[in-house]
Amino acid sequence: MAESLSLALARYAAATSAEAIPGAVRERTKQVILDELASACFGNGQPAGDLAARYALSCGGPGECLILGTEAKAPAAYAALANGAAGHADEIDGAHVVGGHPGATLVHAAMAIAERIGAPGSELLNAVALGYDVGTRLIEACGGVFGVKDRYHLHADFLNAVGAAVACGRLLRLAPGQLCNAMALATFQANGLCSLFRERRHISKALCNGQYAFAGVSAALMAAAGLEGCDDVLGEPGGLLDAWGVVDGAALLTRGLGDDYKVMGANFKFLRAGYPIHAVIEATMTLVSRHGIAPGNIGSVVVGMPANAMRVVDDRLMHNICVQDVLSVALLRGDLHLGESYFPAILDDPAFAAMRARIRVRVDPDLEVSQPDGRGAVVTITTGAGVAVSHRVDHPRGHSLRGGVTWADLSAKWHDAMGGRGYDIDAWVGRAQRLEDLADAGMLADAFAKAE
Repeated sequence: MAESLSLALARYAAATSAEAIPGAVRERTKQVILDELASACFGNGQPAGDLAARYALSCGGPGECLILGTEAKAPAAYAALANGAAGHADEIDGAHVVGGHPGATLVHAAMAIAERIGAPGSELLNAVALGYDVGTRLIEACGGVFGVKDRYHLHADFLNAVGAAVACGRLLRLAPGQLCNAMALATFQANGLCSLFRERRHISKALCNGQYAFAGVSAALMAAAGLEGCDDVLGEPGGLLDAWGVVDGAALLTRGLGDDYKVMGANFKFLRAGYPIHAVIEATMTLVSRHGIAPGNIGSVVVGMPANAMRVVDDRLMHNICVQDVLSVALLRGDLHLGESYFPAILDDPAFAAMRARIRVRVDPDLEVSQPDGRGAVVTITTGAGVAVSHRVDHPRGHSLRGGVTWADLSAKWHDAMGGRGYDIDAWVGRAQRLEDLADAGMLADAFAKAE
């Protein structure tokens, strides 16, 4: 009898180890872990992060895991919820070439279990890399972020809950059969209708990532306690791929396991904005700098994007995922700084409305052909004198297809974002770089406790 799809994936997961991961993949994984923990520490002060932390602490229970950016601890699943929500609270956390924000779910789920059981840093590293391999492959197997959105009106990040369950299950050393149960149990707890993108304050958009982390942690703990699901939630009739998968979904889910590490597709952000906006800002600021264009000398701005990227950020109610709003700020202020919050105060500046009215967003036919699911942009600025200049950015800074980031890049990012808040950024970076040497991964989390 042929091995089921879920069991094949579970056997692979149970056999993984940090020692088997290539050096470049280990480095990228450690960078991802640092960036996501820092994002949650940063986002704790944002509305979604603060509300999620208050909720988690109101539920009571043992203080197992740190709510990053505070001195408080909560049970593992609730800490994962709070930290996952805070991680995506202000759009500073990482993205991925497949799409979505897997790190806000996967890293915080794995860290919660690692803290709960005192797992060494090497096992946390392995779990996060494994979570990316499962979560992003599941999204690919269901047609990608936009395929899931178009066909089912679902936010594809919910599939990372299954990846989180596998990552947490590996930390708990679950047997393959238990990992199958954890995957099934996670599917009962995670979902997300795309209507969440129509909210105004970025609360549920952030909370969903925390909820998916909660689902992954609790599913793994349920499986460890003996609870069960169907044997093959991935491949059964009526299972995950039957419900949402594409024709070759099973092959996409298993292809390249152990060789093609999906964490290498992680992208890092250097702006507090929806990811499709980053290439727009880079292209615009290049033109402003290169041609010495002052805000008062801008007649019009035309932004060209792939259609899928455009619909994510075109005229959204949430300001930091609205390309017109973020671009208007960048043009008026001459740049964007991680440590500064521009909304809602700038909305009362008459210059903001005037600048916004000069911006037009459209589908760029060349980008639509060359990267239909990409994050590139072409920006054309026409001056008041009628001179038009253009610049194209295929992959914004921090994108994996542009080479990723260095530790110095991440250090500078977080010094900029957290400057003056009293945190030891160098300690963050140093502990993350030495993650394999930490006897207890909680030592890394401890560095993100509320600064004195």
